[in-house]
Amino acid sequence: MAHAEEDVFRPEAGKFPPLEEAHAYRGELVFVDHANRRGSLRVTSPGIFRTTAPHPFALLPYAVVRYHGAPADLRDIPLGTMLHVRAFLPPDPKTSAVPVLPVNSREKTKAGNLGTAPAENHVLLLEDEPSHCQREGLVWKLKELEIKNREGTILAGREAPKDAHTKPSDETLTFDAATRVWRGRECLRIEHLISEGTWPAEEKKALGSQAVQLGITWRPTPGGVFGRFHLSDIWLDDDAMQNAAQLQTELHKAFIRSRWMPAWVDAVEYGKFGRATVTATLFGGMDATLYADFKPGITALMNGVENTLKHTEGGTAGPTQMAARGKLMEVIQLPGNAPLGSSGIQIRFETDLITEGMRPTRIVKVRPNSWPDVHLPREEYLGNGASNIDERFPTPAIFPNY
Repeated sequence: MAHAEEDVFRPEAGKFPPLEEAHAYRGELVFVDHANRRGSLRVTSPGIFRTTAPHPFALLPYAVVRYHGAPADLRDIPLGTMLHVRAFLPPDPKTSAVPVLPVNSREKTKAGNLGTAPAENHVLLLEDEPSHCQREGLVWKLKELEIKNREGTILAGREAPKDAHTKPSDETLTFDAATRVWRGRECLRIEHLISEGTWPAEEKKALGSQAVQLGITWRPTPGGVFGRFHLSDIWLDDDAMQNAAQLQTELHKAFIRSRWMPAWVDAVEYGKFGRATVTATLFGGMDATLYADFKPGITALMNGVENTLKHTEGGTAGPTQMAARGKLMEVIQLPGNAPLGSSGIQIRFETDLITEGMRPTRIVKVRPNSWPDVHLPREEYLGNGASNIDERFPTPAIFPNY
């Protein structure tokens, strides 16, 4: 069925789109261009999974990425990981970093793979299996194990632990000697479970609907099984899951402190001789300690960035050299629940030399002076304002036409 352009939803500059308007799908991460915040997913469908062509996606500037139940960057997620996606049509098709498809693309089928190339390829929420389950209040229940030579299958179902009315659909998942099993602060191998008698060495065993969280990937499976997924990790208890989340949180905190906090400009009040006060909303989905560093009266720096969050000024001298310097006059907690993508925190930044990139709806990055002043690798910044769209992305032509 054709869609008129006026009937479709696209995110607008300066507005966080509602999650309920997003299209949901799931897929295997098969390609990552971390510097440009894009990649490709093999989207699930009723067809043969391995023959589905990878589908490009781009992160919205305010996208929330979650891995192991914690904030993450694309570079943190291993290839092969199965991810849950909530995405929109490109806000501006003319500057999309990935191919723009007809709006009804997900209604088309090719070789039985219905919905594997949705036009909604600009992602608001990207999360691995444990992150998705924790957000939705779900757990996996392990039902039965079959093992031989430290590998085999597990029958499991995903369900809400307190919802007795929902019957889970059971799924058979594979594991092998490389599957990591986490218990408290221990990382166990399959042979450890066998030697302690928790799992048998070679037979079937009922697992009594043990509640766990699972890391799910895909890999080729013997026997022509087309849609079976693989276990990279099993978290046996809450302590193990919290430990993994804390490690990932610390990794992401260090990343943001070196790359600066992204935000968008809500308003600019211009003064004389380059002075201005910029009101901006910090993007969401990050650890609370990062936001706590934004305090009224502190010295801070602000720099314009592209929609890929690459700094547009600074070059080899680092982003600090060309950034606007000033003070945070106010840090405001906005009323109500913040929409996904927003922190709900607004700052007012006063500077005596505003730069070109700081205009309403434009994306900026902000660094409290207490954060480290580091130089970025070449692929993560643009060339001092002399860039064109090919450097910004490069063009969507890097993605093959399957």
